[in-house]
Amino acid sequence: MRKVPKIFLFLFGALTLAAGAGNPALAQMTAKEKANQIKKAGETAKDASKVIDELMRIPANSIPEALFKDAKAIAVFPGVLKAAFGVGGSGGHGLISRRLSSGWSAPTAYKFGSGSVGFQIGGSKTDLVMLFMTEDSLENLLEDQFEIGGEASAAAGPVGRTAKATTDAQFKAQILSYSRSKGLFAGVSITGGVISPDNDRNMALYGFPAKELLTGVNKVPIASIPPATKVFQETLTRHSK
Repeated sequence: MRKVPKIFLFLFGALTLAAGAGNPALAQMTAKEKANQIKKAGETAKDASKVIDELMRIPANSIPEALFKDAKAIAVFPGVLKAAFGVGGSGGHGLISRRLSSGWSAPTAYKFGSGSVGFQIGGSKTDLVMLFMTEDSLENLLEDQFEIGGEASAAAGPVGRTAKATTDAQFKAQILSYSRSKGLFAGVSITGGVISPDNDRNMALYGFPAKELLTGVNKVPIASIPPATKVFQETLTRHSK
């Protein structure tokens, strides 16, 4: 596994800042642009919900129930695709919901990017699932972007409905990660991956950036979650009972 090239992190950060620099610009989104962002968010939500449903359907090849129920937040990035970027990186869009006393929060849009990491198999698409197991790991999501394994320790998650996290790395990890590619589902290390908020979509959906959504500064009541992303919140709720 090769370390993510610094040039990739620089380019990814530059693209992220250019896309979401300042709420005023996002507030000036045209009606057509807003509708397009909501449509894309809805597609991501459906795909992410399908990933969770399919993974939890087979007990012997699923995320352990205990870990799923203990997670402070869950992220799903469906169909992460290997991209060019000149350094062989991957990127994709996904959703993250945080566990609240009232249930799972409104799904918040995020982006994932990485250089050459272990889950890549040729040019195939890969579904990524991340369980944020500690409050400290959630704090990283409030940054403009953070590198997994840098600010937050991560480990490949155990698989199997009754499996237990048996290694020291899994016990201590702030994030447990999984991938599914070509029908194969397993815990996978994604150290070096970069996560950043997709605030174009968040502003289109809610009128607030990711930080305000996840901290509850601008809390979206469960009953008011937009139909486009409601399916993801409902899916997490169903599998957490």
